[in-house]
Amino acid sequence: MENHYYCKQSNIYNKMNKQELVAAMADKSGLSKVDSEKFVKAFEEATKEALGNGESIQLIGFGTFSVTERSARTGRNPQTGKEIQIAAKKVVKFKAGKALDETVN
Repeated sequence: MENHYYCKQSNIYNKMNKQELVAAMADKSGLSKVDSEKFVKAFEEATKEALGNGESIQLIGFGTFSVTERSARTGRNPQTGKEIQIAAKKVVKFKAGKALDETVN
């Protein structure tokens, strides 16, 4: 399995997949991988439910998940150049908390 981490020296971004996240959480928490996976799934479900109900989730120091409305707009088809109408929709946003932002920067 390849490593998925950010390398500051070369500015290369890599991804950590769900199984790697579960393994890292199990290692950091001392929980089993099975329990860590249950936690990740529960977090996903609780987050989907809260955001689906229009609530925001604030984790002090980590960040805030919220839902905002993106208004309808006119766009362009890149293949034809023809103008198209893009419908309004709700989008999920994440704003990093101070501690997370300082860790990354």
